[in-house]
Amino acid sequence: MRWVTFDCFGTLVDWRHGIHTSADLIAPGQGARLLEAYNRHEHAVQTESPALRYRHVLAEALRRACAEEKVELNDDDASVLATTLPYWPVFPEVGAELSALRAAGWNLALLTNCDRDLIAETLRRLPVPFEAVVTAEDAGAYKPASAHFDRFKRSYEPDAWVHVAQSYFHDMVPAHRLGIRRVWINRLGERPPDETIIQQSLPDLHGLVSAVQHR
Repeated sequence: MRWVTFDCFGTLVDWRHGIHTSADLIAPGQGARLLEAYNRHEHAVQTESPALRYRHVLAEALRRACAEEKVELNDDDASVLATTLPYWPVFPEVGAELSALRAAGWNLALLTNCDRDLIAETLRRLPVPFEAVVTAEDAGAYKPASAHFDRFKRSYEPDAWVHVAQSYFHDMVPAHRLGIRRVWINRLGERPPDETIIQQSLPDLHGLVSAVQHR
């Protein structure tokens, strides 16, 4: 069984656009600031409470972002990210590239820092089906912990396995630590802290089949 596993948000779904536009709904004109502040708080919330459902992580990180940026947040508005998440846009090349992977004989899976109910809504928007999904709710932890990867390996025993993701911190580092082949989708043009961790890098999913099949 040949598998390509993916992170979802940031890799297949435009997570930054989703948070930015959702924050603008509750604080018009403040979406960009709140997105960057949110990024500074999410991992801390996940580390403090690894069993916390992702919808509550979203709400708490948003509360902390608003407090940091001195943006007033009504109690009822803290759930805006979980409410809008199922509608966050899929990157335009995703459908064709995932279809090409399936045509080349690869099985597809998601390893996502998300709840089962939220990813179920997102899967309806992804243009290609996935054979397997491992959520933070299933794993009992959030990446960069290894629980998603360990659970997937135990469950599916892949003969060949490539992990594809946008986040250096959440995905490339643990995949490297576990010896999993990996492709970094560097959508933001970042420079990695340790370039030796990156085996292959693409600016988006275009050309992913060749990258996955390259040894």
